Amino acid sequence: MPSADEVRARYERLRAEVGPGVTVVAATKYVPLGGMAVLLEAGIEVVGENRAQDLDAKHAVYGDAFRWHFIGHLQSNKVKVVNRICELVHSLDSHSAAARLEVPALVQVNLSGEASKSGVDPDHLAEFLRYDVRGLSTMPPASGDAEASRPWFRRLRGLAVQHGLEQLSMGTTQDYLVAVEEGATAVRVGSVLFR
Repeated sequence: MPSADEVRARYERLRAEVGPGVTVVAATKYVPLGGMAVLLEAGIEVVGENRAQDLDAKHAVYGDAFRWHFIGHLQSNKVKVVNRICELVHSLDSHSAAARLEVPALVQVNLSGEASKSGVDPDHLAEFLRYDVRGLSTMPPASGDAEASRPWFRRLRGLAVQHGLEQLSMGTTQDYLVAVEEGATAVRVGSVLFR
């Protein structure tokens, strides 16, 4: 784990790159409990957790020092933890979780149709709009080329416009700048900050 000063410098550079209208969500899946103190000292404001048990453990120590987002696959039996801690879910993709959720969410859309990816089929997106949905998220197919993500991000933005949704969580360490060019309002980054 780099020092707090190194993380702060990376975080400030990244925020300058994406601009003031984009939320930088520090993806903390691989940050151990003790490493969260470095993020706090570095001035990180919003963290995104993938697993409810890690979210619960980290929140128990750091409380409201961060704004907590949930970015992993949300199982309906874990919603209670997320309701208690998080201000936003980026990965809603089931009606059973949606029915229990008490915080705003972004619907994760599986644009590529990859069986290995979570997410709602674009044709079923409208069914989720009766819940407290603020926008959409997606994970394009893995690629070493950031430009390969552009068509997926553009398509997600089109779906958001079509359904009158304003928030777009898209882009990770390898393609966040392309995501911002295509309208991202949040990017989820990890290794660009921590490695």
